[in-house]
Amino acid sequence: MDRDREQIVDALAQIAAALDSRDWDGVRRWFTPDTHAYGVRGQDALIAQMQAHLGGVGATQHLLGNHRVTIDGDTAGSLTYGRVHHVGIGPMDGSSYECMGEYDDHWVRTTEGWRISRRWFEIKISIGDFAVLRPADA
Repeated sequence: MDRDREQIVDALAQIAAALDSRDWDGVRRWFTPDTHAYGVRGQDALIAQMQAHLGGVGATQHLLGNHRVTIDGDTAGSLTYGRVHHVGIGPMDGSSYECMGEYDDHWVRTTEGWRISRRWFEIKISIGDFAVLRPADA
């Protein structure tokens, strides 16, 4: 079980790094094809949703901590605190948006390893201008 927990916590860190580098294929690999995340279903819709919020943003940092992971055979749940800073560019240059909250992830073990089948991020604290979150070319 400790190995499973380590794999999930490592996957969360890899997802955060992929988001910050806008490595959409790197993000995609951690979600099941039929994932339900951020109010959409499926990998393509998930990536489109993320691009709509991060495509026109400058630097971001997804900082994660306080991982609580529960394993039940080939399924798992994780609750993870997140603090995400977004720097505005283009028309939002000089602005920023930061949110703090909790990721609620449901995981399934696949032949490729642990993958997220459902994700939700509940924002508990919001600072700055939400308009910083925008698609590219907006």
